[in-house]
Amino acid sequence: MPRHRTAFALAASLTAAIAALTAPAGGQTPAPAPAPVPAPPTPASSPARPADVASVDAIVAALYDVISGPKGATRDWDRMRSLFYPGARLIPTGKRPDGTTSARVADVEGYIERSRPFLEGEGFFEREIGRRTERFGSVVHVFSSYDSRHAASDAQPFARGVNSIQLYHDGTRWWVMTVMWDSERPDNPIPAKYLKRDGA
Repeated sequence: MPRHRTAFALAASLTAAIAALTAPAGGQTPAPAPAPVPAPPTPASSPARPADVASVDAIVAALYDVISGPKGATRDWDRMRSLFYPGARLIPTGKRPDGTTSARVADVEGYIERSRPFLEGEGFFEREIGRRTERFGSVVHVFSSYDSRHAASDAQPFARGVNSIQLYHDGTRWWVMTVMWDSERPDNPIPAKYLKRDGA
């Protein structure tokens, strides 16, 4: 039996034993404890610039801008934090050398920790090159195609791909809820329809 299943089985046995020892006499079953009320989300650690969160266009532009910059330039990570709703996730996907696919889920702090050395050490400029947007009520899904360069003046990008961005409007401002992306590869080219702007 795998180790993690053994641990789960052991925990279940201990829970049952403790329940048997603490059950009231006469076989009565105690009333279940009320479910805990989830705590409200913690506000963003830094206040957002009003212009960054005023519209879908503004928050998508801010998302690209905040990670872009020349080699050696420190990014404004507090600005990035201010764009994301508490608990938001960033999820890169890709293909392993053996042909299988993978996804890695990170919160904003995890993304900053993993990406800072590359973004600030190599230089990184990412821009939007196509967009399709769908909206229902306070929920927006943006399929945002991008290209990436080490310097803004580079003639050719070193990577392209598509960001799947989920946005939420709380009645006051826009928030990024999720960004999940995949890179373009020979076997995974960006379709022409995703290289157009909304309405084009």
